[in-house]
Amino acid sequence: MQHVYQPSIIAETENWVAVNKPSGLLSIQDRHQHDIPSVRSWLESRYPQIFVVHRIDRDTSGLIIFAKNEAAHKHLSQAFENREVTKNYLGIVMGKPAKEQGTIDAAIAEHPAKNGTMVTHAKGKHAITHYALQQSFGKFSLLSFDIETGRTHQIRVHAKYMGHPIVADPLYNDGRGVFLSDFKRKVKLSKHDEEEQPILNRLGLHAHTLQFTDVDGTAVSLEAPLFKDMRALLNQLEKHGK
Repeated sequence: MQHVYQPSIIAETENWVAVNKPSGLLSIQDRHQHDIPSVRSWLESRYPQIFVVHRIDRDTSGLIIFAKNEAAHKHLSQAFENREVTKNYLGIVMGKPAKEQGTIDAAIAEHPAKNGTMVTHAKGKHAITHYALQQSFGKFSLLSFDIETGRTHQIRVHAKYMGHPIVADPLYNDGRGVFLSDFKRKVKLSKHDEEEQPILNRLGLHAHTLQFTDVDGTAVSLEAPLFKDMRALLNQLEKHGK
């Protein structure tokens, strides 16, 4: 899916730059994706040097941080590796969990047959996700997720595992967007539309906040605002979803 929004810089110091990444844009190109735009290439056109600290899924929107020098790169990379960074995500899921908060402790491994897909598996890598219900809208809920580990697709796999997959997830749900008619009885189409358009047509997961200790010892707390499409869905759910 094409991303509609542009990345934007939320905060920066002489040591690092924090970006709000739209869904559909890569964090970093891999070996096979040199010509595909990414947050890293977007930053490299603006700064003399950029160092990768961590990444978020292409389909996930939200907060990602890059270092501007080697000292900051080493410090921040170690902080992520040693789990000294608090990472919080917001996700819109199907249904409502039985418990308003809980912990999912289920190891994650690569799917044996489906390339690029992960599964919960006893022999996989240790993975822990904490979730808390923020708002319930009947058919859908807004959850916050705190992850202790950073496995590939961790929140998406764990959300599916608990029976409440993230909306519009092409890998761990049906990939179908969310429409107003999913939760509102009578929907009038605008005169330009022959058929209803989805309010949210991409993975409903957003990397929301990061907390860490900076190179000089100061505490840093960053927040990436939700993109317009996720905000629009939440606004409609608040109006009609209850």
